[in-house]
Amino acid sequence: MSTIISNETDETANILRYATPKAWVDTVMADFDTFLQDHAAAEKKASGMAMSMISHYPDRIKMIEAMTELAVEELSHFREVVKWLHRRNLTLTADSKDHYVIAMRQHMRNGTEVYLLDRLIIAAVIEARGCERFGLIAEALAAGPLQHFYRAITRSEFRHYALFIELAHEYFPADTVNERLDFILDAEADIAAQLDTQAALH
Repeated sequence: MSTIISNETDETANILRYATPKAWVDTVMADFDTFLQDHAAAEKKASGMAMSMISHYPDRIKMIEAMTELAVEELSHFREVVKWLHRRNLTLTADSKDHYVIAMRQHMRNGTEVYLLDRLIIAAVIEARGCERFGLIAEALAAGPLQHFYRAITRSEFRHYALFIELAHEYFPADTVNERLDFILDAEADIAAQLDTQAALH
């Protein structure tokens, strides 16, 4: 395992308040084809989320610049996962509901400003969870191109976590951001602990 991945995995472990159990890794590795199909769907949805942020906040210049870059990067990840699917003679599957993301979004509050803060904080924590889980997959894979790909994805997810936190601090006071992050991290730990163990990111 590379030092970079180790550092980012350790950092994510310090952020999150529930550690994904080994049973999840074992389930993914036993049905990696299904996991790849779910991963592709997740990347496509992530790109769409970034575009949604652009549509909803056209006057937030820094956010527009960041979300434009993020949308392109997530779409690039989607393209790369599709390539891995095709190498394995697999196809994309129909999108399904992500109950983890749905549960996280239930913590979004009404009101223009608090809703924006919650979108940023929740997006950050979702990225942190992705970093943790992709890092676990990278550790479990044999050395080779696929492991290299998941190491790169792990690094990207950590950068995305940091990006959303940076944007939150751009638009809100530090105390407000930290208080809400603390709440969402506790909520996310409860949600993650109740997830079904399946060959999917969440």
